[in-house]
Amino acid sequence: MNPDPAAAPTPLDFNLLNCFQRDFPLQSRPFAALAATLESGEGKVLASLRELRAGGAISRIGAVFRPNAIGASALAALAVPPQRLDEVARYVSALVEVNHNYEREHRFNLWFVATAASAERLRAVFEQIEATCGCGPLLVLPLLDDYHIDLGFDLAAPAGAYPKQASAQPRPAALNLSATEQNLVAALQEGLPLVERPYACLGVPEDEALATIARWLREGIIKRFGVVVRHHELGYTANAMAVWDVPDDMVDAIGRRVGASGRVTLSYRRPRQLPDWPYNLFCMIHGKDRSQVEAQVAALAADCGLTAYPAQVLFSRRRFKQRGAHYTSVRHG
Repeated sequence: MNPDPAAAPTPLDFNLLNCFQRDFPLQSRPFAALAATLESGEGKVLASLRELRAGGAISRIGAVFRPNAIGASALAALAVPPQRLDEVARYVSALVEVNHNYEREHRFNLWFVATAASAERLRAVFEQIEATCGCGPLLVLPLLDDYHIDLGFDLAAPAGAYPKQASAQPRPAALNLSATEQNLVAALQEGLPLVERPYACLGVPEDEALATIARWLREGIIKRFGVVVRHHELGYTANAMAVWDVPDDMVDAIGRRVGASGRVTLSYRRPRQLPDWPYNLFCMIHGKDRSQVEAQVAALAADCGLTAYPAQVLFSRRRFKQRGAHYTSVRHG
C-alpha cells in the first residue's frame, strides 16, 4: 500500500479492500484465487494484504459471527466523570472480553461491547466493571432482534450508501460447540494467517475447517467471511449511534425498513432501561464527516417513518479499542 495514508490506494489495494469483504474463497489456496481474479500473482496479493494489515486498513480476514450465535455479547455504557474518562477507558479496554470501546456524546459517555463464552461469564465481566470503575450503575443493553448485521463497506458506492440487507433473517439457535469447533473459533477470531494455505493453520484439518466454515455460513452463524476493514483508517472518520423510542408493537416493522434502507451499517433492537435509557431501536451510521452523517440520520428518519419518535444521535468522540470479538481464549489439545 502507498505509505502516505492520505494518498489513494493502488488499484490492487483498493480491489483487495473492497471486493472481498464477503464471499471470500473457501478453497485450499484462497489468495491464489484472489490473484487469478485480479490478474495478479499470489505472492503480490499476500504482500499487499500484509501491508494493508500492518498499516491498519485491514483488521483481519475472516469471520464476522452473528451476535449471540456463539457465546454471549451485549452493548454497555457508563456515565464517567470527564476527569476520569481516560483512566476508566484504559481499564475497560484492557479486558479481553471487550472488543469495541468508544467515547460518545451523551451523559452515558463510555460505550463498549463485550463478548464472552457464556452468559454467566459475560455477567461476571459486567459486575466486575461496575464494581471496579465506581461510576454508578452500568447500562447493559443485550441484543433482542437484529435488522442489519455487518455487511461491510462498499468503498466505491456514493457517500452514505451501504450494502443492503434485503430482509431480516431468522436468528439461528446458539451453538453448543464441540472441542474441535472451539479450536476453530479460537483460531478464526484472530483472522486467517496470511500464508498460501491459511485454512491448514487453524488447528483442525484443512478439509474440516473449510467444511465447517461453509456450514456456518449456510446456517447464518457466520454473517460474512472475508476482509474486515477498519473504517476510520479508510476515511470514514465520523460515526454516530442513532437511537429511537419506538412503540413495541411497531419496532420490528420499522426496524426491518431501517435494515433494508441501505443507509445504515448496523441496526438492532435492544431493551429500554428505564428511567435512564428509553430507546429501543439502534443503528450505526458512518460517514466521511459529521454533516454527512447528520444528513443520513435525517434522511433515514424521513424514509422510515421515525420523525415522530423521541431520538438521540450519539456521535463518537474517541475510539479507545476496536477489534473482532474474542469468544474463547482456550485451545483444546
